[in-house]
Amino acid sequence: METTIHKRDRQTPANARAQKKQTRSRQRRNRRFLVAGLAVVLVGGLAALLLAAILSPRPGESVASQGNAHIAETQMGQFAYSTTPPTSGPHLGSLALWGVHDQPIPNELQVHNLEDGGVIVHYNCADGCPDLAAQLKEVVTRYRDGVILEPYPDMETRIALTAWQRIDQFDQFDEARIVHFIRAYRGIDHHPKQ
Repeated sequence: METTIHKRDRQTPANARAQKKQTRSRQRRNRRFLVAGLAVVLVGGLAALLLAAILSPRPGESVASQGNAHIAETQMGQFAYSTTPPTSGPHLGSLALWGVHDQPIPNELQVHNLEDGGVIVHYNCADGCPDLAAQLKEVVTRYRDGVILEPYPDMETRIALTAWQRIDQFDQFDEARIVHFIRAYRGIDHHPKQ
């Protein structure tokens, strides 16, 4: 039997350089694939979020605009709003203070708060409903501005949420529903663009 002895291939400096060049080239190509893959995932994720935001229904019901004319105090009570509480229409030039109110705010004053991107949480209880008022107050006081809590005795439901041209009405406290409405509309200015 013949024994064949293979000599180990000796690496020449030229071969070593070529091998290093191939390794660097492979590493660059792998990095490009990784960056491209991450970019595709990122863009796909952002597109999915945007699509979900566009397709998800906005909270509350849409209400046709009744305009945003400013009126004088002497004209208060002379306009019939299309919703109770109102969601747009003639209003005073001043704003109600943000936060918790123990007395109803005139419609003509609260509408300006809505135009300025505010959300108003209204409640209606014959007995004053201290438990419901406390629950609503806990939610509203999380926001330094842009949200008002007020009693509103002329509603058909116990709770109503209003924003400019939006209303949501219900009878049982629902924190998630209230927070969702506030987050959807708080801070959106509705003054006409000039």
